[in-house]
Amino acid sequence: MPKQTFFNLPVHKKKTLMEAAEKEFARVPLSQASIANIIKSAEIPRGSFYQYFENKEDLYYFLLGEETKERKNNFISLLKKHNGDIIEATIEMYYDFLVQMPDEEEHKFLKNAMLNVTHKVENTFTDVFDIEHGADDLSEMKKLVNKDHLNIKEDKDIFHIMQIITAVAFRNFVEKFSKELSDEEAIENFNIEMNLLKQGLYK
Repeated sequence: MPKQTFFNLPVHKKKTLMEAAEKEFARVPLSQASIANIIKSAEIPRGSFYQYFENKEDLYYFLLGEETKERKNNFISLLKKHNGDIIEATIEMYYDFLVQMPDEEEHKFLKNAMLNVTHKVENTFTDVFDIEHGADDLSEMKKLVNKDHLNIKEDKDIFHIMQIITAVAFRNFVEKFSKELSDEEAIENFNIEMNLLKQGLYK
């Protein structure tokens, strides 16, 4: 996590630093990324960087975590839009992720993350349904999910369903980039797998 000095920065300075980091992590994987490039692009001294973050890994996972927060908020909105249908909400979130990504830098950054997956990268992405660090969000999602559709006996089973769906979505993201599938191919594969899941999870 960033140090408190980072959170104390004016919004525009935090934004500039995050954009510089995204640019560098989009250029190369984390292992090859350069703090020198980040501070040059952000126009800050090296000493200032270490007042904000311990190292480049600290910055990288914070940036990745911010992406996850955005997806989590989007998923909650999609659950409302689809009247609690968790599968349909996930399908639209997957589509948005691939097709409506805001810019090329973000696309390259996430592609590098997927092509260089570690356990920590996977945990950061699947944090959308993390029960320990997102208890409030998870509670809201559970309230929104239409349980009448689901083949479950207890509310706690919703968490496990979310974990299954997230695992399938994450694997598809990795496969899309590792096999260089087109957006259309990736979406088609994902839809097939989501519909198969629906046959088993839905009444």
